Amino acid sequence: MMDGENLTVLSGFILLGFSDAPELQTTMFTLFLSLYVLMVLGNLMMILLINADPQLHTPMYFFLTHLSFIDFCLSSAIGPKALETFLLGRSHISFLGCFAQIYFFLALIICECFLLGVMAYDRYAAVCKPLLYATTMSRARCYGMMVLVYTTGFLTSLVHTVLAGRLSFCRARMINHFFCELPTLLQLSCSDTRANQILQVSSAGLNTVGSVLIILVSYIYILCTILQIPLARRRLKAFSTCASHLAAITIFYAPGMLAYVQPHKACSRDQAKLVSACYTVLTPTLNPLIYSLRNKEVKGALRRLWVQKVVPRLSRL
Repeated sequence: MMDGENLTVLSGFILLGFSDAPELQTTMFTLFLSLYVLMVLGNLMMILLINADPQLHTPMYFFLTHLSFIDFCLSSAIGPKALETFLLGRSHISFLGCFAQIYFFLALIICECFLLGVMAYDRYAAVCKPLLYATTMSRARCYGMMVLVYTTGFLTSLVHTVLAGRLSFCRARMINHFFCELPTLLQLSCSDTRANQILQVSSAGLNTVGSVLIILVSYIYILCTILQIPLARRRLKAFSTCASHLAAITIFYAPGMLAYVQPHKACSRDQAKLVSACYTVLTPTLNPLIYSLRNKEVKGALRRLWVQKVVPRLSRL
């Protein structure tokens, strides 16, 4: 058994990517690279813009900064190695590198899951209790919520990673994916993985149910409050403050549900990889667009940044 473990440490794993479908490799590399560059630019722009404009120093944009940060880190944990895999057809990843990917990927996915729940509560406080909003979403409470989000995500991921790290991988070393995903890695182990699988299912259920419950309860109260507003224009304005968050929830949970709720036998391996690509690079790319294209405050901040910072510098050139 030790020989198998030592072999794994020395040789690591091979990421196969789409090597069984060579016609997809160039397309996936080009698409993934384009989305990754857009993701980096979009999320860094949101972080810098929110921090630079005092008018965006509100709880909603405080949480949006962390959403952009988590999205950036999530894609960056997977993107560079995935690009190498798409470019070469397959690529080597060390034992420690593989488990580092698993740790950060799980931690950041769980963090984003709960952050979307916290953002739903923020929208509930803004729509349903506007007079108490400043007190309800105080700076101390916002920071406390984010500490809880990060603690939950990184501690939960640590349990998964440590438990998986105790397994032996003395058989095949070929991971039929473009990154080290925990369910795919467990299939390679020659140890008993029942405890890992039970933990995976129970953790995914608790995290998803907990976050979705917060979101559903928040939006039930929001909907009831909006329906009680007499003027249609005011109802539309109140709903518009939640539209971006609802879109972010949709694009986050839709591919995740397809990947983990739908039975694996119901879809091909390549379809599962495409779904994984959605929540590793597509969702982080779309989130900044969702929160900027239809957001007057963000557009106004961009104009102010352009007039106050960029134009004076260009005029001095």
